[in-house]
Amino acid sequence: MNTITGRNLKALREANGYTQEKMAEYLGVGRSAYANYEAGERETPLEVLQKAADLFGCELALLFEEDETAVRNMLVCAFRADDLSADDMREVASFKSVVMNYLKMERLLGK
Repeated sequence: MNTITGRNLKALREANGYTQEKMAEYLGVGRSAYANYEAGERETPLEVLQKAADLFGCELALLFEEDETAVRNMLVCAFRADDLSADDMREVASFKSVVMNYLKMERLLGK
């Protein structure tokens, strides 16, 4: 199983102040399934990883990053808010996705 993605999911979740229960609700999985993803006991489906990356405002590849420094560098941009509902988390993910796509376009266009 992939302990690297689990470690990175946990680090990003904690930096953003989300509980495993809130993450599971947002991702549409059970809390125990999500806990198993973080522990590396279950393989995390790609669509779940993509949803998590959208919420954290990072590239999907960061969840597979072995270099803990790269993940720690991403943590400085963590967005913390208390008591967000799954709908609130979807709105945060949508906003971060727009920002990420804008930044990608800027890079591609060389601006």
